[in-house]
Amino acid sequence: LTFTNIGSKEFEFFPKSGKNPKAYEEAIKAFTPGDVCTVFTPDDTHFEICKAALQGGLHVLVTKPMVKTLAQHKELVGIAKEKGVLLQIEVHKRFDPIYNDARQRLQTLGNFGYFTSFMSQPKMQLETFRDWAGISSDISYYLNSHHVDFHVWAMQGIAKPVSVYATASTGTAEKILGRPCEDTITLNVVWQNHSGSTGHALYTSSWTASKSDVHSQQRFFCQMETAEVTVDQAHRGYYVAEDGVGFNSCNPLFIRNKPDSMGRYVGQGCYGYITFERFVEAASAITKGSAKPSDFDTELPTGYSTLQVTAILEAGRKSLDENRVVTIIYDDQGEVDRLD
Repeated sequence: LTFTNIGSKEFEFFPKSGKNPKAYEEAIKAFTPGDVCTVFTPDDTHFEICKAALQGGLHVLVTKPMVKTLAQHKELVGIAKEKGVLLQIEVHKRFDPIYNDARQRLQTLGNFGYFTSFMSQPKMQLETFRDWAGISSDISYYLNSHHVDFHVWAMQGIAKPVSVYATASTGTAEKILGRPCEDTITLNVVWQNHSGSTGHALYTSSWTASKSDVHSQQRFFCQMETAEVTVDQAHRGYYVAEDGVGFNSCNPLFIRNKPDSMGRYVGQGCYGYITFERFVEAASAITKGSAKPSDFDTELPTGYSTLQVTAILEAGRKSLDENRVVTIIYDDQGEVDRLD
């Protein structure tokens, strides 16, 4: 769909009626170069939609994971560079004030040592994902992508990922879906500090969790040379126990749907909103000529700055499928080249 009048409730839908998996081609024609496009579709459709939008001269914000292979990611980065437009992943943890503060601290704490993260969703969510879970994507692409991106961002200028070995648990999702599908996936990633020493990380995600006080458990621990950093994004010290609803850990820092005392929407300051706002601001600056896409590589999850993210995620999938360690190869300029 497209907004026909920003700020209003007017929309234009494609296709006009029925279903058409290629409707995005018609929708893109309704835009002009320099407009913005957001892509929130199943993982295996991201590449062709983003490619068409970029070729149309649009700035593109796509939900994580950007794509499922390093080759596709590099192709999109090349098109975005050629067209002079912004290609960005929507990973809102970067705009959580606590995660953002943690990233800035990690940048100054010496060599990297150890990182572990966990993120989950309740098993009832598998009914929502029934059409694609375990078929066109997996839980690592879907959820590990969040903390992998955060860690890659935090390690800019400090360390790089060099190998991946993945393990998985099975059984529960298979019972729910009636087909093979991993319950939980852990990526064990070896990192090499630019100083020469090594560190390692464990990124774990699951979609077979039990219902609890939050929809999604999400936390990390990072050990650096001179400090340790721990963040529990699911628990911010704000709890509500309500009759008929139950006990919940609330996080209005992500999105606040409760209006203020005047009945006004006040979610504009939440990181679930800011992630879109920053994309639009950056795209606007690029279109006006006051900035270049590369100006945002250290702040925003741009296509170029997240190549290591896709390398890790694809390597994890290959590791599971082939039961082996997958190596991330870099070229002479230190850029991600391929997987081996």
